[in-house]
Amino acid sequence: MIRSNYLNIDKLTNDPDILRLFDIVAGHGGVLRFVGGAVRDALKNVKSYDLNLATDLSPEELMEACVDAGYDTVPLGIKQNAIGVLINGKTIEVSSLFKNIDDKDGNTQVEYTDNWEEDASRRDLTINAVYADEQGNVFDYYNGIEDLEKGYVRFIGSAAQRIKEDPIRILRYFRFYSMYGLEEPNKKAIEACREYCELLKKVPMEKIRDELLKIILTYHAPRAYRLMQSNDILSYIMPNAQYIDNLEFFNTIAKGQKIKNEEIVKLFILYRPNDIWAENMSVRLKLNRGQKNLLLALSNPEIKFEDLLTPLGRLNLIYRYGKDFCQAFLLTSYAELMKAPDDLWKIYDEISNIAKPKFPITGKDLMDLGISNNRQIGNLIKELEKRWIEAGFSLSKEQLLAQFREVI
Repeated sequence: MIRSNYLNIDKLTNDPDILRLFDIVAGHGGVLRFVGGAVRDALKNVKSYDLNLATDLSPEELMEACVDAGYDTVPLGIKQNAIGVLINGKTIEVSSLFKNIDDKDGNTQVEYTDNWEEDASRRDLTINAVYADEQGNVFDYYNGIEDLEKGYVRFIGSAAQRIKEDPIRILRYFRFYSMYGLEEPNKKAIEACREYCELLKKVPMEKIRDELLKIILTYHAPRAYRLMQSNDILSYIMPNAQYIDNLEFFNTIAKGQKIKNEEIVKLFILYRPNDIWAENMSVRLKLNRGQKNLLLALSNPEIKFEDLLTPLGRLNLIYRYGKDFCQAFLLTSYAELMKAPDDLWKIYDEISNIAKPKFPITGKDLMDLGISNNRQIGNLIKELEKRWIEAGFSLSKEQLLAQFREVI
C-alpha cells in the first residue's frame, strides 16, 4: 500500500511555492498529497497538464492556512469540497478528503473525512486513486500501480455504483483505456458501461463533448471507438463512425507531430461529415465558433483535393480560407486516401510560413476615381479581385487600377 521513496518528485513539480504548501498544511495539523492524473502520469513517465492535490483539512481550514501564509484562494464553483490556491499565476486545485454517504431517502451526501482510503474509495478508477507526498512516498490503496503497469483499467469497487454516481465516468473509462489499456478490457466495467449508458442523457453535452474530444486525441482512439460502438455506448450521442480505419492510419503517420486544431481534424477524419451533417454535429456537440467554422469548411464539397497539389493552389486556399484550414484540409485529404507523400509534413510546415496574399485595392481607391455608388464599388472590387486571383495574386495595385476603365 505504501511505497517509500518510490517516485521522483521532480516528475510532479519542482516549484518551491507549491512544495511550500506541504509545510503550510502540516503547520495547521494536516496532511497534503498529490493525487490523480499527475501521480498516474508521473508513474508512466508521461507529461501531465493537471496538478491536483488533496488534504485531510476541511476547505475552511485549508483556506485559513493559505491566507495565513499569504496565498490567495478562490472557490471552484459547485465543487464544494475543493478550493483553488493561486500560485505564480496558476490555480492549483486542492480538494478535501470526503466520502459519499447515502441518507434515508437514498440521496448521496458528502461527508468530510481524514481517512485517505475512504477518499480513494469514491474515486473512479484504481489508476486514478494513487497519492504521493512531497518526499516521493506513494500511497496506493487499490493496486493502482500494478494495474497501471499491466495496462489494466478497472473501476474501484462496483463499476455500476461508480457510474451511477457520475455517468460521465463511462466515457472517462474509455479515455483511460485508450491511453493506458494493454490487456483486454475489464468485463465488469464494459458490462456496466453498456447497461447504464442511457444515464449519459443526464450529463450536460459540454461535458460529453469534452470527453469525446479527449478520447479522439489519444493515439489509440480507434481501439476505444471500436469498443464503444460494439457495445452501443455512443448511440445516444453520435451515429457510428464509419472511418475508424482512416483515423488509425492517420495516427500512425502523425505520431509525434504537433497538429493545429487536432481535435477537429481527427473528428472530421473519423466521421467525414457532409456540410449538413457537419452543421448538425457542431450544434449537437456545442462546438465553439472556431471549431464549427473549421468543420464546416472541411465539409465544403466545392473545395477539391486537386487544389492542394500545387503551390498556387495552396496559396488560393490560404487566401480564401486561411492557413489553419489549408493545413487541416491537407491532413484530412490524405487520411481519406489512406496514403501520404514522403514530404507531407514538410508541406504542412511550409504552409505556416506562406504569407497570406493581401488584395491591394480598397473601396476608397475606387471612390478616389469617381465611383460613388456602393453597389457598383462592390461589383468592381469583385471583378478586380477575380482577375488578381486568376493572375496568381501577381498584379500590383497600379496594374489593377490600369484595368479599371476596361472593367467599368
